[in-house]
This record gives sequence, C-alpha cells and structure tokens, in this order.
Amino acid sequence: MRPELDSYAHVASGKVRDIYRIDDETLLMVTSDRISAYDFVLDTPIPDKGRVLTATSFFWFDHLGVPNHLAGGPTDERIPASVLGRSMVVRDLPMVAVECVARGYLTGSGLLDYAATGSVCGIELPAGLGEASKLPEPIFTPALKADIGDHDENITYEQVVDLVGGDLAADLKATTLDVYGRGSDLAAQRGIILADTKFEFGRAADGSLVLADEVLTPDSSRYWDAATYVAGQVQPSFDKQIVRNWLTGPDSGWDRHGDTPPPPLPDDVVAQTRARYIEAYERLSQQRFDEWPDAGEAA
Repeated sequence: MRPELDSYAHVASGKVRDIYRIDDETLLMVTSDRISAYDFVLDTPIPDKGRVLTATSFFWFDHLGVPNHLAGGPTDERIPASVLGRSMVVRDLPMVAVECVARGYLTGSGLLDYAATGSVCGIELPAGLGEASKLPEPIFTPALKADIGDHDENITYEQVVDLVGGDLAADLKATTLDVYGRGSDLAAQRGIILADTKFEFGRAADGSLVLADEVLTPDSSRYWDAATYVAGQVQPSFDKQIVRNWLTGPDSGWDRHGDTPPPPLPDDVVAQTRARYIEAYERLSQQRFDEWPDAGEAA
C-alpha cells in the first residue's frame, strides 16, 4: 500500500518543484507540470512535463558516474501513487548556495554580459564572438539563485570564493566543468549540443559534493540539434522556447515589460512544447517516454 502525499509534511515549493519530508534523512521531490517564463509561473501547465523532467534526471544520474542525491528508484514504494513518475526520493543534504553554471557556447545572459564587457562573469573571452559561438573551452559562470519572480544574479568566481571559501569554490568549479563535459560528450553522441547548463550541489557528511536537484533537463540546460546548428544565429532549442516565442510574439498581446501576468497558452503551443520536451528525453536516453512510470499504473 503506497502512502498518500498528504502523509508527508510539505517543506517548500519552487517554480516547478514541491518538496516533502519523508523522514529525518530523506525527502520527496515532486516535479509539477508548471512552466515558467520571464520570471512568471504561467497559469497553463504543460501535460507530462513533470514526468519528462524526472525521467531525464533519472537517466542522467544513472549515466554521469558521479555521486548524486538519489535515495530510491523511479517506482520506490515511498512515492505516493498520485505522483508516481514525477517524483524522486532523495537524501536530505545541506545545499551549497551557488548556482553552478557551465557554458560551452555563447548565448542568453552570457552573450549579453559579453556584449557589454567582453567577458562573462569576469572571464575575458576573445573578441569577435557572437550568438551561439562555440567558446575556446567551457567556462564556469556561477550565479546566485533568485526568489520566484526575480532573475538569477551572475557572479564572478572571486565572489564564490568570498561566499564559500577557496577550497569549496575550486571544487565547485572543477566538478561543474567535469559533469558538463560528461553530459556534453554523451549528448554529442546523440546528435545534440549541450550549449550550457546549471547544476546544484549538496554536501555529504565528509564534505564532498553531491549532485542534487534536477540534472541536465531541458529546464536546466540549453540543448540544440547538432544537425541544424549554425553559429551567428539563435538556435532552436529543446525547451520552452516555443512558449517564450509565443509570449513575445504578436498573437499573445502581452507586454513582457509591463506588470500584467502572461495570458493562458493556446492549445497548439502547449502541444508543441510537450512534444519538444519528450523529443529531448527520447533522443538523449534512447528510451521511449510512454514506457516511463505514471500515476495511472499505481492507481
């Protein structure tokens, strides 16, 4: 008999995830179908998004070969039936208060930083780079996690040292770039470019780093199709770019710089976004999404 979700104490909620306490050592991390864009959590969910992100994280945790926070499998008996397929039983770890970002290509906030300063998070880069340029080597560009509704704040490596100390900062940088390299290599074998990604780390009892939260999902990573990659232009990505494009296009009628929340998403945008997330999972994992557990199997 599986437990009910309300038998666990609610600990916290973010834009996408809800955390519950199982016992003194373990937590239940439930990934919803909520989707955020431009610092808003939208009213329209993307069906199966939580399951896709969970399936993707399980795949990567299993293939990266580094310590992670998992404390059970996808069908662990501690997972309530109502959230099967979108939940992870994880160790309760003290978390490092730094978003660990690795970039192999220049785009997004990194491109804006580079255009203004010639560097990203204090790292000087060669002149002449542009949208989607491949960097000479991957770089560590940390950030501070923002509250819901605010932007994450990019910071320098020196600021990380000030926050957590030199030894831990060096470990964060080395581990972030190592995990990015592992993920990038496997994605390349599937014909996908891992342009950038962000990790969160907890710490084990001995102080060593443990990969936590989600990992290398389309929400935390920017994936591009290698077959259509062209430097110098914005790349179609395996994430919520479809949602962003609609919100900022003429059909939504929404002003992203105003105070009004985004409007509901139309059905075709929801369907296209769902399909894009599933495509990312299936190409990366080489597994069928319809074989991943869902709540109906435990009903």
